[in-house]
Amino acid sequence: MVADSGSFHEATTRLSLLASPSDTKALIETAVTRFLDEVPALKPLKLVAGLELRARGGAQLYRVELPGPKVTKDIAADAKVRIELPRSQFNTLATKGHVRDWREAFARGEAKATGIDQVMKLIVSVVERQEERSRTRKARL
Repeated sequence: MVADSGSFHEATTRLSLLASPSDTKALIETAVTRFLDEVPALKPLKLVAGLELRARGGAQLYRVELPGPKVTKDIAADAKVRIELPRSQFNTLATKGHVRDWREAFARGEAKATGIDQVMKLIVSVVERQEERSRTRKARL
């Protein structure tokens, strides 16, 4: 029995869409937007970051430009900050993670960030101040 070429094509298309670069770009945009919503003081920051998502088959490299975010699948040669983490960890953090979860991933060594010291210190400082404000608000309630 010969398979219908139309249904084969549909199945192939569906499989390719499951892990398409556009899905990954949308997931990165979601992660950045969620993070910036929790730390609004970083929204006006002009920054180019390199993101490396590691998986069994290798790594995917993305360039993330702020404000925006503008995400492209590319080597971010002009990145001020580089972030690398396993793809599975990123998927979880992007969809369900909060700032606290991101910080814990960095503290456990699951995620790594490198880059220009001044930029890194600025981001850490702003995030810490935001977390302190959040704790203070919860304590008053």
